[in-house]
Amino acid sequence: MKLFAKFVAVIASVALFAGAFTSTSAANERYGKQKVVYHINYNGGEDDKAYRGALRNIQNHINAVGKDNMEIKVVLHGNGVGLLKDAKTNQKLQMDVTSLKTQNVSFNVCNNTLKGRKIDYQNDLFEVFEDDIVPSGVAELSRLQMMGYTYIKP
Repeated sequence: MKLFAKFVAVIASVALFAGAFTSTSAANERYGKQKVVYHINYNGGEDDKAYRGALRNIQNHINAVGKDNMEIKVVLHGNGVGLLKDAKTNQKLQMDVTSLKTQNVSFNVCNNTLKGRKIDYQNDLFEVFEDDIVPSGVAELSRLQMMGYTYIKP
């Protein structure tokens, strides 16, 4: 009887692995490779709920398609720059942003917004570097769409 139980456990493990592989394989087959730009230009609201929801949407997208099949850029301008400003003091936002960055999601910040609102990206924003700054958020959105990125506004 013990041998039978071990046999069943092995078969169940193989089936689980095969199911996971089939599920991943099916997602890859269904969705293929994707290039996506997420557009954030709004306030986060109470407890940064809107920002956290947008970041959750991005993570769900990665989970469905697979990080190796995704090229994701997040373009922040206007009030959307508040996401990285709030992340300076909001640990939940920090964790979400950091997690996405480890999955090759890039965050691009509009230089027009930085200048217009007198924001110092090095001191006022969470984990923003010179390479993350784009001249114009809206122009960057247009450029990325011309390069084949799908536009999403969560």
